[in-house]
Amino acid sequence: MIELKGITKSFGSLQVLKGIDLTIEKGEVVSIVGPSGAGKTTLLQIMGTLDKADTGTLVINGVEVNKLNERKLSEFRNKHIGFVFQFHQLLPEFTALENVMIPAFIAGVSPKEANKRALEILELLGLSDRATHKPNELSGGEKQRVAVARALINRPSVIFADEPSGSLDTQNKEELHNLFFELRDKLQQTFVIVTHDESLAQLTDRTIHMIDGVIK
Repeated sequence: MIELKGITKSFGSLQVLKGIDLTIEKGEVVSIVGPSGAGKTTLLQIMGTLDKADTGTLVINGVEVNKLNERKLSEFRNKHIGFVFQFHQLLPEFTALENVMIPAFIAGVSPKEANKRALEILELLGLSDRATHKPNELSGGEKQRVAVARALINRPSVIFADEPSGSLDTQNKEELHNLFFELRDKLQQTFVIVTHDESLAQLTDRTIHMIDGVIK
């Protein structure tokens, strides 16, 4: 479902990625681990089309995304890719429901359909009673689940998560980790997760170890 071949990336004279080859199948939950500076987040950003590789190819769902122009790439990203970050990045002036609906509006989904989808996802994630609450009225764990709901709204092919449980306490970490696998089982959702959390890495279907810009 995701295929990378020969991916390299440099920032100035520093080569961060040194020829990455990687294939990820639909419905896999894959973790990427390694020391700071190994290139994990750079690789995730390239897979998520937030950054471009210097060389190599990236294919997602049969589309060679590095050949798309900026408009087509933006459309592809909105439709096929969801993101969850360490800090939820919810907009504070909007309710949980409104935050979840935003990517659907960007995709041109009607307000009625976006509202319906968002309510269904919030219910799936056990948050239907928090739909009208703003982020400052939610716990850390609830905020991250809203962020996951937002990532799911456009029914993406893959969700990329960068240290998604890094800001959570132990109980909320466990709940978030379990949620990823429930979504994989219920929706056949694919997850690619950069993490320093060994307990999460051990749970995933496959762990990719990176060091000094290469996969070991």
